[in-house]
Amino acid sequence: MEFVDFLFRWAHLLFGITWIGMLYYFHFVQGGYFKAASPEALADAKAKLAPSALWWFRWGAMFTFITGLYLLYVAGKNYQFNDYIAIGALMGTLMFLNVWIIIWPNQRIALGMVEGDGPAAAGKALLASRTNVLFSAPMAFGMLAGAHLPGQGYGTSAGGIDLWIAIAIIALLEINGLFGKQGPLTSVKGVIHCSLGLTAVLVAILYFV
Repeated sequence: MEFVDFLFRWAHLLFGITWIGMLYYFHFVQGGYFKAASPEALADAKAKLAPSALWWFRWGAMFTFITGLYLLYVAGKNYQFNDYIAIGALMGTLMFLNVWIIIWPNQRIALGMVEGDGPAAAGKALLASRTNVLFSAPMAFGMLAGAHLPGQGYGTSAGGIDLWIAIAIIALLEINGLFGKQGPLTSVKGVIHCSLGLTAVLVAILYFV
């Protein structure tokens, strides 16, 4: 059984690399290229490159989520669930839902795969996707810290005031990702800085509160 658990951890890592790697590609590479590309190159990339990249993106998210559910079951069964894992799992779940409920449907419209208001759909997809980049660093930190970082929340059942403060912050950021504005997430540099800053804030809350 331990070998099966290890296989799921391995698969979770592989699918997660695929998912988050494609997320970073979209924001750190493709976005800049789309702005600089010629009209002909842009049209070709939207017709051929982007749909293929989005396929790997969304299915990487799906299987990361599925394998993650199994690992959460294992953590709960072995009394290893703690506050770090809780916030990592929460952000990972929100990121997965953003992909399938917000980003992918709106990207289909933005790329002309289905009919709709392209500019409005592109804006919704971008904000939700920027929110996923925002969550990515603290999500990964929480998953790793759950098993490897000593401190409050390590090796204990989740549910203290520190966790609820962290959940409230994450919930507000997700609401902004659905209905708000990009703000400092507009630029690549801004979203990277915000992601690292959010990591520091959440870790400080879980470690010191």
